[in-house]
Amino acid sequence: MPVSQHKNKTFTTLLAAVLGGVGAHRFYLKGMGDRWGWAHAISLPLCGVVMSVAPQANWYFHYLPLTLSMLVGFIEALVIGLTPDEKWDAAHNAASGRQSRSGWLLALILVATVMVGAATMIATLARLFDLLYTGGAYG
Repeated sequence: MPVSQHKNKTFTTLLAAVLGGVGAHRFYLKGMGDRWGWAHAISLPLCGVVMSVAPQANWYFHYLPLTLSMLVGFIEALVIGLTPDEKWDAAHNAASGRQSRSGWLLALILVATVMVGAATMIATLARLFDLLYTGGAYG
C-alpha cells in the first residue's frame, strides 16, 4: 500500500471553522474533485448573483448563501473535531503511517467554533424573523 500524506485533524477543523463557507476543508481532505467542496465554493458567486438579480433586496439576502454555507462549515468543524483520533486515522490516514494526537489547540478551536457558530445562527435567525415579520423595523 503506498504511503499517503497525513491529514491533520486539528488543521482540518480550523479550516472548516474559518474557511468552511468556501469549502477549504473539503478540498484539503478530498482534493479539487469533491462535489460538496464545490457546493460550498459556489456560495460566494451565488451571493453575486443574488446581488445582481435583486439589487434592491436587503443586504441580509445578498449574503444569505454564504452565511448558510458558513453555518454548515461550523457544523462540519464540530463533527471533524469531535471524531475520535482512531476513527479519523482509519478514514483519512490509513496509509500515512502516522497517528493523530489531538490536544488543547483542537479543544480551543472547538470552543471558538461553538461560540461563533451559535452567535451566527442566532443573528441569522433573528434578522430573518425581523425581515419576515416586521419588514426590517429593527434594523
